[in-house]
Amino acid sequence: MLKNILVPLDGSELSEKALKYAQAIVPDGGRIHLLSVVDTPEYPTSIYYPAGLPSFELAYSELQRDVLPQTQEYLGRVAEHLQQSNANINVTVKVTIGEPAATIIDYVRDFEIDAVVMSTHGRSGISRWLFGSVAQKVLSAVKCPVFVIPAKTS
Repeated sequence: MLKNILVPLDGSELSEKALKYAQAIVPDGGRIHLLSVVDTPEYPTSIYYPAGLPSFELAYSELQRDVLPQTQEYLGRVAEHLQQSNANINVTVKVTIGEPAATIIDYVRDFEIDAVVMSTHGRSGISRWLFGSVAQKVLSAVKCPVFVIPAKTS
């Protein structure tokens, strides 16, 4: 039985599409784990994005001071909404700094997750090469089922 479901969220509407699927498979008394990983790229973001888009670099201390509390607040709102829609499930929230795929993989192992439900941006070609695919890395590394929700769902 799938009692511990992990839903990685990045704050986008796309990532939140996974929530309804997680709710559909978690049993009463089960737990949905919401995980947000704040990524800290090794290189300035301007290397990866088209010219004209603003780029910035945040120091680790700024991430802790500014981004982590905002992300925790976001996950708190999502958790509250989940609890209101189904009082028979438990919700856990976790915000951390790190590389998303590696952090998700570690979380699955550390918290004995039964299934992962995550959205994918559906990148291909050069953007997939540049950004990698978090979903693909997770699929390749974990032993539990991974439900990948495509960007284009009805």
